[in-house]
Amino acid sequence: MAWRTMEVADQRIRFVVAASRGESSLTELCKEFEISRPTGYLWLKRYRAGGVSGVAELSRRPHRSPERTAESIERRIAELRRERPDWGARKLAVLLGQEGIAIPAATVHRVLLRQGLVRLEDRHRPALRRFEREHPNQLWQMDHKSPKGWNQSVGPLSIVDDASRYVIALDGLGTTRGEAVQQRLEAAFITCGMPEAMLMDHGIPWWNGQSAGGWTQLSIWLMQLGIRLYFSGIRHPQTQGKVERFHGALEMARRRRGLPEPELRQAWLDAFRHEYNHLRPHEALGMKTPASRWHKSNKPYDPNPPAWQYPTDAVVQCLEPSGQLKLDGRRWQVCGPLAGQPVQLVRIEQRVLVFYRSTLLRELDLASQGSAMAEP
Repeated sequence: MAWRTMEVADQRIRFVVAASRGESSLTELCKEFEISRPTGYLWLKRYRAGGVSGVAELSRRPHRSPERTAESIERRIAELRRERPDWGARKLAVLLGQEGIAIPAATVHRVLLRQGLVRLEDRHRPALRRFEREHPNQLWQMDHKSPKGWNQSVGPLSIVDDASRYVIALDGLGTTRGEAVQQRLEAAFITCGMPEAMLMDHGIPWWNGQSAGGWTQLSIWLMQLGIRLYFSGIRHPQTQGKVERFHGALEMARRRRGLPEPELRQAWLDAFRHEYNHLRPHEALGMKTPASRWHKSNKPYDPNPPAWQYPTDAVVQCLEPSGQLKLDGRRWQVCGPLAGQPVQLVRIEQRVLVFYRSTLLRELDLASQGSAMAEP
């Protein structure tokens, strides 16, 4: 599930929880969540029918396409493209208009895609809407670059601020061990302050596909610091667009400038990070530099954060040493790395939502005796 989609689902789940607990009237809750009453009723209906997965954003793609472009027009578009292979959809739409065929450029582009007439480098159209944070330090994106060309098992670790594109850290750790990454993150938190949230992919050391829920000691440490975690869609790196774009610039520099000897590699990375942040203008920032848009976070790093306080009326239970939860006469696997930690149980009819701090870990279905991981 892409991080932006998870934000939508997260909002809806919190609405359902608040409504089930009777914290406020439905009218007041709808006003608080900035939705209409019919929308609120719809979210509740979807949750009752399908649980957490039922409130996720549904595809708006129509089941049928009654207005699909006529075959004769599609053939003409293909003919023009072959006559002028270097012309894009906008230019071809002008030609079609001169022939009396009024058709939007977006439709021409879709026809070219269906016909296999779009070059690989032109296949991804620029997004009409950028999903990004408004202010620095609301979200940091983190990833390891591909090791190709770096003569190491893993490429540099990059941390990029979503709003400003400022590179918080760029380090050739040479490893994906959680301890090494945590040490580098601590240094970043001390220097730059704390972000509100972080976005990563489903890779080590912040994700473990072999463990229940996928959580690792590193991701739990980040949650304990009060950072909300999001994970990009599996095999969809575009949801980490800022850090991927930075990696593209870094790869271009590696190819054209070359890398120094291994002992000088970190100095080379430091120089590139300074250039990228302070000297290189960025088109998405109106040709401003990332450093001109970024500022240190107002939230300082606290290595010993205070204990989390669940609501006074919350149902709280500690996980067993195996990471299991004993409930209704059976044991449910929740999260091994959280063994012994207190979790909050929110019961909604025949389902139980298991939260660690503010993060939903798992959904238990008491009726079917099944459980589902709450995919972050």
